[in-house]
Amino acid sequence: MTSSNKLTAALLGLAIAHLSGAVRADELADITARGTLVCGVLANFEPFGFQDPASREIVGYDVDYCKGVAKALGVKPVLQVVSMEARIPELQQGRVDVLAAVLGYSSARAEQLAFTHQYYVAKQVIAVKIGSPFKVRDDLEGKRVSTIKGSSNIAIMGQVMPSVQLISYDDSPSAFLAMVQGKVNGFVVTEPIMHRFAAKLGNDINVEALSPPVGREYWGLGIKKGEQALLDAVSNALDGMEKSGEAEQIFDKWLGPSTIYRMHRDFKIEPIKG
Repeated sequence: MTSSNKLTAALLGLAIAHLSGAVRADELADITARGTLVCGVLANFEPFGFQDPASREIVGYDVDYCKGVAKALGVKPVLQVVSMEARIPELQQGRVDVLAAVLGYSSARAEQLAFTHQYYVAKQVIAVKIGSPFKVRDDLEGKRVSTIKGSSNIAIMGQVMPSVQLISYDDSPSAFLAMVQGKVNGFVVTEPIMHRFAAKLGNDINVEALSPPVGREYWGLGIKKGEQALLDAVSNALDGMEKSGEAEQIFDKWLGPSTIYRMHRDFKIEPIKG
Protein backbone atom coordinates (compact mmCIF):
# COMPACT_ATOMS: atom_id res chain seq x y z
CA MET A 1 0.00 0.00 0.00
CA THR A 2 1.42 3.39 -0.98
CA SER A 3 1.81 6.18 1.57
CA SER A 4 -1.03 8.02 -0.16
CA ASN A 5 -3.34 5.02 0.16
CA LYS A 6 -2.33 4.56 3.82
CA LEU A 7 -3.20 8.18 4.53
CA THR A 8 -6.57 7.79 2.77
CA ALA A 9 -7.35 4.62 4.75
CA ALA A 10 -6.38 6.27 8.02
CA LEU A 11 -8.57 9.29 7.34
CA LEU A 12 -11.47 7.02 6.34
CA GLY A 13 -11.05 5.06 9.56
CA LEU A 14 -11.12 8.23 11.64
CA ALA A 15 -14.24 9.43 9.85
CA ILE A 16 -16.04 6.11 10.44
CA ALA A 17 -15.02 6.11 14.10
CA HIS A 18 -16.26 9.68 14.49
CA LEU A 19 -19.59 8.91 12.85
CA SER A 20 -20.18 5.71 14.82
CA GLY A 21 -19.23 7.54 18.03
CA ALA A 22 -21.74 10.27 17.23
CA VAL A 23 -24.44 7.67 16.70
CA ARG A 24 -23.66 5.94 19.99
CA ALA A 25 -23.56 9.23 21.84
CA ASP A 26 -27.05 10.27 20.72
CA GLU A 27 -29.02 7.95 22.95
CA LEU A 28 -31.74 10.55 23.44
CA ALA A 29 -32.51 10.38 19.72
CA ASP A 30 -32.69 6.58 19.91
CA ILE A 31 -35.11 6.76 22.85
CA THR A 32 -37.30 9.26 21.04
CA ALA A 33 -37.27 7.21 17.85
CA ARG A 34 -38.33 3.96 19.49
CA GLY A 35 -40.78 5.71 21.83
CA THR A 36 -39.68 4.05 25.07
CA LEU A 37 -37.45 4.84 28.03
CA VAL A 38 -36.00 1.72 29.66
CA CYS A 39 -35.55 2.35 33.38
CA GLY A 40 -33.50 0.09 35.62
CA VAL A 41 -35.39 -0.25 38.92
CA LEU A 42 -35.18 -2.39 42.04
CA ALA A 43 -37.91 -4.87 42.95
CA ASN A 44 -37.03 -5.50 46.62
CA PHE A 45 -36.49 -2.05 48.11
CA GLU A 46 -39.82 -0.74 49.42
CA PRO A 47 -41.01 2.00 49.06
CA PHE A 48 -38.63 2.98 46.24
CA GLY A 49 -38.99 -0.05 43.99
CA PHE A 50 -40.91 -3.20 44.91
CA GLN A 51 -43.54 -5.63 43.68
CA ASP A 52 -47.07 -4.77 44.75
CA PRO A 53 -48.52 -7.93 46.35
CA ALA A 54 -51.97 -7.33 44.87
CA SER A 55 -51.20 -6.27 41.30
CA ARG A 56 -47.79 -7.99 40.99
CA GLU A 57 -46.55 -4.84 39.29
CA ILE A 58 -43.34 -3.03 40.18
CA VAL A 59 -44.24 0.22 41.94
CA GLY A 60 -42.63 2.82 44.18
CA TYR A 61 -41.03 6.22 44.53
CA ASP A 62 -38.32 5.54 41.93
CA VAL A 63 -40.84 4.00 39.53
CA ASP A 64 -43.00 7.13 39.65
CA TYR A 65 -39.96 9.23 38.78
CA CYS A 66 -39.22 6.98 35.84
CA LYS A 67 -42.78 7.43 34.64
CA GLY A 68 -42.64 11.21 35.17
CA VAL A 69 -39.42 11.56 33.17
CA ALA A 70 -40.74 9.35 30.36
CA LYS A 71 -43.87 11.49 30.15
CA ALA A 72 -41.78 14.65 29.93
CA LEU A 73 -39.72 13.10 27.11
CA GLY A 74 -42.90 12.08 25.28
CA VAL A 75 -42.21 8.34 25.43
CA LYS A 76 -43.51 5.31 27.34
CA PRO A 77 -41.70 3.95 30.40
CA VAL A 78 -40.41 0.38 30.36
CA LEU A 79 -39.33 -1.07 33.71
CA GLN A 80 -36.32 -3.38 33.80
CA VAL A 81 -35.63 -4.96 37.19
CA VAL A 82 -31.96 -4.83 38.20
CA SER A 83 -30.12 -5.96 41.31
CA MET A 84 -28.31 -3.58 43.62
CA GLU A 85 -24.92 -4.98 42.64
CA ALA A 86 -25.54 -5.23 38.88
CA ARG A 87 -27.37 -1.94 38.32
CA ILE A 88 -24.32 0.05 37.14
CA PRO A 89 -23.04 -2.68 34.77
CA GLU A 90 -26.57 -2.97 33.33
CA LEU A 91 -26.42 0.74 32.48
CA GLN A 92 -22.87 0.65 31.14
CA GLN A 93 -23.69 -2.31 28.88
CA GLY A 94 -26.70 -0.51 27.42
CA ARG A 95 -29.40 -2.80 28.79
CA VAL A 96 -31.15 0.17 30.40
CA ASP A 97 -31.28 3.85 29.43
CA VAL A 98 -31.65 5.30 32.92
CA LEU A 99 -31.14 3.99 36.44
CA ALA A 100 -33.88 4.85 38.93
CA ALA A 101 -32.52 2.56 41.60
CA VAL A 102 -31.67 4.31 44.90
CA LEU A 103 -28.42 5.50 43.35
CA GLY A 104 -26.50 7.65 45.84
CA TYR A 105 -23.86 10.02 44.55
CA SER A 106 -20.19 9.38 45.26
CA SER A 107 -17.04 10.55 43.51
CA ALA A 108 -16.17 6.93 42.68
CA ARG A 109 -19.55 6.33 41.05
CA ALA A 110 -19.30 9.64 39.19
CA GLU A 111 -16.31 8.13 37.36
CA GLN A 112 -18.52 5.27 36.16
CA LEU A 113 -21.69 7.12 35.17
CA ALA A 114 -23.31 10.54 35.03
CA PHE A 115 -25.75 11.74 37.70
CA THR A 116 -28.81 13.85 37.02
CA HIS A 117 -30.07 16.44 39.48
CA GLN A 118 -30.93 15.00 42.89
CA TYR A 119 -34.48 13.68 43.27
CA TYR A 120 -34.12 12.36 46.83
CA VAL A 121 -31.86 13.12 49.79
CA ALA A 122 -31.47 10.20 52.16
CA LYS A 123 -30.45 10.46 55.78
CA GLN A 124 -28.22 7.50 56.67
CA VAL A 125 -28.62 6.16 60.21
CA ILE A 126 -27.57 3.18 62.30
CA ALA A 127 -30.54 1.28 63.68
CA VAL A 128 -30.34 -0.76 66.89
CA LYS A 129 -32.83 -2.54 69.11
CA ILE A 130 -34.23 -0.35 71.86
CA GLY A 131 -32.71 -1.47 75.14
CA SER A 132 -29.35 -2.30 73.60
CA PRO A 133 -26.23 -0.96 75.35
CA PHE A 134 -25.60 1.40 72.43
CA LYS A 135 -26.96 4.90 73.06
CA VAL A 136 -25.15 7.06 70.49
CA ARG A 137 -23.72 6.31 67.08
CA ASP A 138 -20.09 6.22 68.15
CA ASP A 139 -20.82 3.52 70.72
CA LEU A 140 -20.62 1.15 67.75
CA GLU A 141 -16.96 1.88 67.00
CA GLY A 142 -15.24 -1.46 66.44
CA LYS A 143 -18.57 -3.37 66.51
CA ARG A 144 -20.30 -5.43 63.81
CA VAL A 145 -22.81 -3.57 61.65
CA SER A 146 -24.83 -5.01 58.77
CA THR A 147 -25.32 -3.36 55.41
CA ILE A 148 -26.53 -4.28 51.93
CA LYS A 149 -24.18 -5.53 49.20
CA GLY A 150 -23.46 -2.78 46.69
CA SER A 151 -24.84 -0.05 48.95
CA SER A 152 -23.09 3.32 49.01
CA ASN A 153 -23.42 3.12 52.81
CA ILE A 154 -20.30 0.96 52.70
CA ALA A 155 -18.18 3.85 51.43
CA ILE A 156 -19.84 6.31 53.82
CA MET A 157 -19.12 4.08 56.81
CA GLY A 158 -15.54 3.67 55.66
CA GLN A 159 -15.10 7.42 55.92
CA VAL A 160 -17.11 8.16 59.05
CA MET A 161 -16.57 5.02 61.15
CA PRO A 162 -13.64 3.09 59.66
CA SER A 163 -13.24 0.83 62.71
CA VAL A 164 -16.72 -0.70 62.30
CA GLN A 165 -16.81 -4.27 60.97
CA LEU A 166 -19.27 -4.18 58.07
CA ILE A 167 -21.14 -7.41 57.29
CA SER A 168 -22.89 -7.24 53.90
CA TYR A 169 -26.14 -9.03 53.04
CA ASP A 170 -28.02 -9.49 49.76
CA ASP A 171 -31.01 -7.34 50.73
CA SER A 172 -32.33 -5.07 53.46
CA PRO A 173 -34.59 -7.67 55.17
CA SER A 174 -31.62 -10.02 55.61
CA ALA A 175 -29.43 -7.20 56.94
CA PHE A 176 -32.16 -6.12 59.35
CA LEU A 177 -32.83 -9.68 60.52
CA ALA A 178 -29.14 -10.10 61.31
CA MET A 179 -29.41 -7.16 63.71
CA VAL A 180 -32.62 -8.49 65.30
CA GLN A 181 -31.05 -11.93 65.81
CA GLY A 182 -27.93 -10.46 67.39
CA LYS A 183 -25.57 -11.54 64.62
CA VAL A 184 -24.55 -7.89 64.33
CA ASN A 185 -24.89 -4.96 66.72
CA GLY A 186 -26.51 -2.49 64.35
CA PHE A 187 -27.79 -1.97 60.82
CA VAL A 188 -26.72 1.03 58.71
CA VAL A 189 -29.70 2.01 56.60
CA THR A 190 -31.59 4.89 55.04
CA GLU A 191 -34.09 6.52 57.36
CA PRO A 192 -37.29 5.42 55.54
CA ILE A 193 -36.22 1.78 55.52
CA MET A 194 -35.74 1.90 59.29
CA HIS A 195 -39.22 3.40 59.69
CA ARG A 196 -40.74 0.69 57.49
CA PHE A 197 -39.21 -2.16 59.48
CA ALA A 198 -40.18 -0.54 62.77
CA ALA A 199 -43.79 -0.10 61.59
CA LYS A 200 -44.08 -3.70 60.40
CA LEU A 201 -42.67 -5.10 63.63
CA GLY A 202 -45.19 -3.20 65.71
CA ASN A 203 -44.53 -3.68 69.42
CA ASP A 204 -42.72 -7.00 69.05
CA ILE A 205 -39.27 -5.52 68.55
CA ASN A 206 -38.71 -1.79 68.83
CA VAL A 207 -35.85 -0.17 66.96
CA GLU A 208 -34.37 3.29 67.03
CA ALA A 209 -31.85 5.36 65.11
CA LEU A 210 -28.73 6.42 66.97
CA SER A 211 -27.61 10.04 66.82
CA PRO A 212 -25.95 11.64 65.02
CA PRO A 213 -26.77 10.26 61.55
CA VAL A 214 -23.93 8.71 59.59
CA GLY A 215 -24.51 11.22 56.82
CA ARG A 216 -26.75 12.43 54.01
CA GLU A 217 -26.77 10.81 50.61
CA TYR A 218 -27.88 12.56 47.42
CA TRP A 219 -29.69 10.33 44.95
CA GLY A 220 -29.72 11.03 41.24
CA LEU A 221 -30.88 9.09 38.22
CA GLY A 222 -27.97 7.38 36.49
CA ILE A 223 -27.10 8.03 32.85
CA LYS A 224 -24.34 6.45 30.79
CA LYS A 225 -21.28 8.68 30.47
CA GLY A 226 -21.02 10.64 27.24
CA GLU A 227 -24.78 11.06 26.81
CA GLN A 228 -24.96 14.79 27.52
CA ALA A 229 -28.18 15.36 25.56
CA LEU A 230 -29.98 12.65 27.52
CA LEU A 231 -28.50 13.85 30.81
CA ASP A 232 -29.71 17.40 30.19
CA ALA A 233 -33.15 16.23 29.06
CA VAL A 234 -33.68 14.05 32.15
CA SER A 235 -32.47 16.75 34.56
CA ASN A 236 -34.77 19.25 32.84
CA ALA A 237 -37.64 16.80 33.24
CA LEU A 238 -36.89 16.50 36.96
CA ASP A 239 -36.82 20.29 37.28
CA GLY A 240 -40.23 20.39 35.63
CA MET A 241 -41.59 17.86 38.11
CA GLU A 242 -40.36 20.07 40.96
CA LYS A 243 -41.97 23.20 39.53
CA SER A 244 -45.29 21.49 38.82
CA GLY A 245 -45.55 20.03 42.32
CA GLU A 246 -45.38 16.45 41.02
CA ALA A 247 -42.15 15.80 42.93
CA GLU A 248 -43.76 16.74 46.25
CA GLN A 249 -46.82 14.63 45.42
CA ILE A 250 -44.62 11.59 44.81
CA PHE A 251 -42.84 12.14 48.14
CA ASP A 252 -46.10 12.47 50.06
CA LYS A 253 -47.57 9.42 48.31
CA TRP A 254 -44.74 7.10 49.35
CA LEU A 255 -43.07 8.73 52.36
CA GLY A 256 -45.28 11.54 53.65
CA PRO A 257 -47.12 12.13 56.93
CA SER A 258 -50.04 9.86 56.00
CA THR A 259 -47.77 6.85 55.34
CA ILE A 260 -46.05 4.53 57.81
CA TYR A 261 -42.88 6.60 57.32
CA ARG A 262 -44.43 9.90 58.50
CA MET A 263 -41.65 11.92 56.92
CA HIS A 264 -41.52 15.53 55.75
CA ARG A 265 -39.72 16.65 52.62
CA ASP A 266 -36.77 18.91 53.48
CA PHE A 267 -35.06 19.05 50.08
CA LYS A 268 -35.78 20.07 46.51
CA ILE A 269 -34.69 18.86 43.12
CA GLU A 270 -31.45 20.64 42.24
CA PRO A 271 -27.97 19.84 40.95
CA ILE A 272 -25.96 17.55 43.20
CA LYS A 273 -23.21 19.50 44.89
CA GLY A 274 -19.91 17.71 44.37
